[in-house]
Amino acid sequence: MLSVDEALSGLLRSAAPVAEVDWLPTLAADGRVLAQAQRATIDAPPLDNSAMDGYALAVADVPCPGARLPVSQRIQAGSVGTTLQPGTAARIFTGAPIPAGADAVVMQELCQHTGDAVLINHQPKVGDHIRRAGSDIATGSEILAAGQRLRPQDTALAASVGIAQLSVFRRLRVAVLFTGDELRMPGQPLSAGAIYNTNRFLLTGLLERLGCEVSDHGQVPDDLAATRQVLREAAHDNDLILSSGGVSVGDEDHVKAAVEAEGRLEMWKIAIKPGKPLAFGQISSPGGDVAFIGLPGNPVSTFVTFVMLVRPFLLKMQGVGQVAPTSYLLRADFDWLQPGARREFLRTRTRADGGLELFPQQSAGVLTSAVWGNGLVDVPPQQVIRRGDAVRFLPFSELLG
Repeated sequence: MLSVDEALSGLLRSAAPVAEVDWLPTLAADGRVLAQAQRATIDAPPLDNSAMDGYALAVADVPCPGARLPVSQRIQAGSVGTTLQPGTAARIFTGAPIPAGADAVVMQELCQHTGDAVLINHQPKVGDHIRRAGSDIATGSEILAAGQRLRPQDTALAASVGIAQLSVFRRLRVAVLFTGDELRMPGQPLSAGAIYNTNRFLLTGLLERLGCEVSDHGQVPDDLAATRQVLREAAHDNDLILSSGGVSVGDEDHVKAAVEAEGRLEMWKIAIKPGKPLAFGQISSPGGDVAFIGLPGNPVSTFVTFVMLVRPFLLKMQGVGQVAPTSYLLRADFDWLQPGARREFLRTRTRADGGLELFPQQSAGVLTSAVWGNGLVDVPPQQVIRRGDAVRFLPFSELLG
């Protein structure tokens, strides 16, 4: 069996990033992967402006607290004042440009307005409460790097320097299929031996959270010819084919043989728990080879192998530069005294005091463990964990988008 690191390295070597790009309005680019680095064409802020409501003045006109200055003008955000007359103050509001002749702003709470004048009950210093032009962004500086998935704060930053459109990689197209005569959809009656197709919901949701376009090829019967036919159909106009179930060694597990018949298999067993049977290969099609990944059928195995192996593969295909999730060292508030030969990912959740508690049932079929938990603890092969040990924690917030 391949180690998890060996399998991941092999997958990433095979992940060919998409080349096609879409030009989108910046307002519609949230969640997409940026194809070109963005540079500022203006300073932000474009002018020196007030950081708060108060009075703009020259520090030299306030030799000590209690100075009384006539108010010569009123400057609101969106308007531009005139040059400040010596010995006067300007009533100014947050975001309004600093008038020429002023070198500080005193917040209104430290002032007392009386008639047409103001008492300055504070000794200001040059630069107080002034946001300088270009202090956030300087003209020509790179504000967004290529290969990052855009967040609301990123599109807002682009808008702050007037960028109206962004170049983003096109969405990945992923075909999904689910093998097994026993599968039923919710709403259908369950006959003896049948189960509901939870992985259809799981994989569709995981893929859509990553911004993929999903084409659902539905349930595939436990039949080699039928599996081959669906693989051929799924290879048309998709970047990846993702299957669930049928990758083990049972008599009714036909995915491995179908992939070998329709293309080639490059990877099969991985030393991961939950998981192990994971197939990777290529399906031949007239338009070129299409990547294939076959996941195990147990829902927690599907979940763990997806977030640890499929997700980084997809991110690289999407053009994302940083595909590794951020992990944290946290305190284990549990014992794990019977480690196995495979690298294991335990379902845990954080406690209010910063420790981690372990879901009591770690079976690959217990989907409630992934609902109860808020992350995974990464346990190397043969490693014992004792209460109080520092362990590597991967929060679901890092793995689900």
